[in-house]
Amino acid sequence: MKKCTTKQLVIMGLMTAVVVLMSTTPLGTLPLGPLSITLNMIPVAIAAIALGPVGGCIVGTVFGVFCFLQAMGVVMPTAFGTLVFTISPLRTFVMTVVSRAVVGYAIGWVFVLGKKTIKSIPAFFVTGCFAALLNFVGFMGCLVLLFGSHPKVVEMIGGTAVITWVVGVFVSNTIFEILATTLLVGAISTGLYKAKLLQTCEK
Repeated sequence: MKKCTTKQLVIMGLMTAVVVLMSTTPLGTLPLGPLSITLNMIPVAIAAIALGPVGGCIVGTVFGVFCFLQAMGVVMPTAFGTLVFTISPLRTFVMTVVSRAVVGYAIGWVFVLGKKTIKSIPAFFVTGCFAALLNFVGFMGCLVLLFGSHPKVVEMIGGTAVITWVVGVFVSNTIFEILATTLLVGAISTGLYKAKLLQTCEK
């Protein structure tokens, strides 16, 4: 992120504000019948598109910090987050903050590589798809590696194998998150691009 316009920096500021809003209110989720789709990766993806890997990393880190605060019980606490935090604050930090920072950085490279092989507008949709997919892989991968064998975690997910539970989450929730994030990131980014409010950073 060597040379960015004022518009691009404004977009990063707005996406950061949107992440904070989504992380501290119910606006970050979209009810779908009995399911709940997380929308927090949308501003991360848009920041990655507007400012590249570094922009995605910054906004992804902000998202991760609020996930960590949820685990601490400071902001909209969740039972699962509180549980893993009591097991290991350090491992919870890796799972929530580090994984989201890495995913945000990776999403930026997805767009950089995508726009080199396909046009910008299709690349917006591809980036949105990978945003939700990589978030799932990063977060759940850390969960399995760092907490998968802990008895309390196994008990909370009903005594089933963690891998089985992860697959169930993917089928029941993440597929819909991927679809929603793909469409929304693609549509919003296309609108910003056509309005000449969205440009990629110059190298």
